[in-house]
Amino acid sequence: MRTVIENAYVATVDAAGTEHDRGHVVVDGDTIVAVGSGPAPRWALDGEPVPKQAGASGDLLANQPGASGDLLADQPCASGDVVGAGRPLASVRRVDGSGHLLTPGLVNTHHHLYQWLTRGIAQDAILFDWLTALYPTWSRITAGTVGPGALGGLAVGALSGCSTMGDHHYVFPRGGGDILGSIVDAAATLGVRLHGTRGSMDLGASQGGLPPDFAVETTDAALEASADAVARFHDPSRASMTRIAIAPCSPFSVTADLLREAAVLARSLPGAVRLHTHGSETVEEDAFCLERFGRTPTEYLEELGWLGDDVWMAHCVHLDDRAIGRFAATGTGVAHCPSSNARLAAGIAPVPQLLAAGVPVGLGVDGSASNESGELGTEIRMAVLMNRLRGGAAAMSGRDALRVATMGGARVLGRASEIGSIEVGKLADLALWRIDGVAHAGIVDPVAALTLGSQPPLALLLVNGEEVVRDGRLVRADERAVAAGVERAVGELLGR
Repeated sequence: MRTVIENAYVATVDAAGTEHDRGHVVVDGDTIVAVGSGPAPRWALDGEPVPKQAGASGDLLANQPGASGDLLADQPCASGDVVGAGRPLASVRRVDGSGHLLTPGLVNTHHHLYQWLTRGIAQDAILFDWLTALYPTWSRITAGTVGPGALGGLAVGALSGCSTMGDHHYVFPRGGGDILGSIVDAAATLGVRLHGTRGSMDLGASQGGLPPDFAVETTDAALEASADAVARFHDPSRASMTRIAIAPCSPFSVTADLLREAAVLARSLPGAVRLHTHGSETVEEDAFCLERFGRTPTEYLEELGWLGDDVWMAHCVHLDDRAIGRFAATGTGVAHCPSSNARLAAGIAPVPQLLAAGVPVGLGVDGSASNESGELGTEIRMAVLMNRLRGGAAAMSGRDALRVATMGGARVLGRASEIGSIEVGKLADLALWRIDGVAHAGIVDPVAALTLGSQPPLALLLVNGEEVVRDGRLVRADERAVAAGVERAVGELLGR
């Protein structure tokens, strides 16, 4: 199948920040094969093979290196067909993008999908009080409740333009069933790309940690389950729809042994397994680390092997200049979660300073119990506004925030060569936003419709070239059934 999108304003988010007014993008199977200004080339519309030379319109075509450096003509599609192999395609789907903005699919680098079941609780609390209020409820989750909750959270994310979801799951009650499997299944149902994690907690209150003892595992059990999750679900291939990271929860809920051994485990496994945790989220966390370990969170985590280009941390609100320098020197990534940080009064992360230092920064919604919206599209605007409050009007532009939400997230998740920008050779994760409606018609800058205006309606979301959202509706799941499943799961969990 070939998809041709024409007449859209195309924000590629490539290294040069290339944009095309009334541009086109051509997708064969799961791969972008042409990007340019003006109408789509004739060969694309006629279903002909990708030419070997650049077209007159300046399109990048088959013998231009893709992001991986391979020739596009030699890259297989998901269907097994070879792009540009010399035979006409069976069909061409044309999408008129007039009045629309086309961006890369958004990349969410931090979520807790199970928390879709506990929205609206502890509304006026800081992080530690909020966690203490919610741990007893979370200790009762099961695969049967998390699956429908995850489906709800993933659905809302997809409807906000998110093609890749990073989920941090770290609560595994005894007898809860295959909770991680239920999250993987939910993502597969919708057709979104999942970067899941096998998280863990082993530092209970009796040992000086924050979580109650009934909410934690043993160190050995957490490590064994982490290795098993990677073996079951992690797919390191180029077009992978599921990858798994190892993700002990936080310095105040995990022992030093688990952090140290988890890092060793991840780096010993095949398939470039990544590491994820929370870091420097609140002043209370900083105080906990200084009192218990005599070190800042960054110093403590670095001693345990937790800085590196295979690591990303959520929040990083309270980083000093030295910590920013260590993140930059090691390539450690950051998931910026502005709405959640505001709801829990955690502070504003120093994102402009992180970006200036070269730190990979992506965007995250965080768990829906601290960000009831769950929409990544609206986080773009929030990132702009929050960082301007901290650093002034020039601290972050809308395009800076769009890059964080796309290419930045791809870097953080280790997929910069595959997703995050609209370039020949990359996977076809694309979001088409309608900007000719009453809320956005006449806006001078189409990109500002997304980055500064209200979230535009999503006309189309492609993941690996396949439709996930069309005309603002899910393609692969019935939204009423998803909502009903969430209601049932919440009722079961909360006993109502």
